[in-house]
Amino acid sequence: MARYVLRRLLQAVPLLLGMIVLTFLLIHLAPGDPIYALAGESGDAAYYAEMRARFGLDRPLPEQLGIYFLNVLRGDLGQSYVQKQPVLPLVLSRVPATLLLTLSALLAATALGTWLGVVAATRAGSLVDHAITATTIGVYGIPVFWLGQVLVIVVAAGLGWFPIQGMTTARTAATGWALVGDVARHLALPATALGLQSLALIARVTRAGMREALGDDLVRTARAKGLAERAVVYRHALPNALLPVVTVVGGHVSTLLTGAVLVEIIFAWPGLGRLLYDATTTRDYPLLMAIFEVVAIGVILANLLTDLLYAVLDPRVRYE
Repeated sequence: MARYVLRRLLQAVPLLLGMIVLTFLLIHLAPGDPIYALAGESGDAAYYAEMRARFGLDRPLPEQLGIYFLNVLRGDLGQSYVQKQPVLPLVLSRVPATLLLTLSALLAATALGTWLGVVAATRAGSLVDHAITATTIGVYGIPVFWLGQVLVIVVAAGLGWFPIQGMTTARTAATGWALVGDVARHLALPATALGLQSLALIARVTRAGMREALGDDLVRTARAKGLAERAVVYRHALPNALLPVVTVVGGHVSTLLTGAVLVEIIFAWPGLGRLLYDATTTRDYPLLMAIFEVVAIGVILANLLTDLLYAVLDPRVRYE
């Protein structure tokens, strides 16, 4: 197992390097000039030339890329043009908020989606099954940004059940469990907006996997032995049905991170998504690069964890 993990990590190195090159070129070749975002549009040519030289933007693009690569190998991802500080600590300071949002949405969607899929599969053809199937199909088609705005307008602003924006209440200094409760109230709506599509997809995949697992010889043997139906479903059928669910969850991490950008903007959640939006509007090249690199590493690790979970759920799976 350790050799497999090491090999996967080594295989990820050229992928990460390729991502850096592609992202660097796309960011620098995109329309717009960070100098105008920093210095405004009222300066003269000499001032703009001085600013470009200060940030190294006056050099040929291949030379800029080479310098950036050498700095990355030394662990230096550069300084933010706008915030005038190293980008790596700035990005890492926003990671906990994004992890809290995405993991909460993913865990809730996985738990509830798996349960709904099991309920639908064990009641195949019933009214409950049809209701769950129709609801999940409808929910899966709802755009994240539209759902987020509806939740803000109707649930937060209209009904006043939850806070509209932020991660904590600004005018209070809650501590301990009061702080946990405050964060949970602010987290409820963004996590719902972000996780609802994943819930619908997981429910559909779980239902399909459970329908197949319930027809296995292993399940028929368990029933013939007189085991309770609950034990047959959750102890024998569900573990076999979870393998495709794990695949979907692992592959959905990148989609969640993409959706988190929109959700964090709508709910003013202080995570990587909001930071990415601010860096894009100001053309902050080093900050944009650092965000993409951290997200890419997170997706690679999520895919590796997905593969390792296969061996936990199915002892027949071995990695050499």
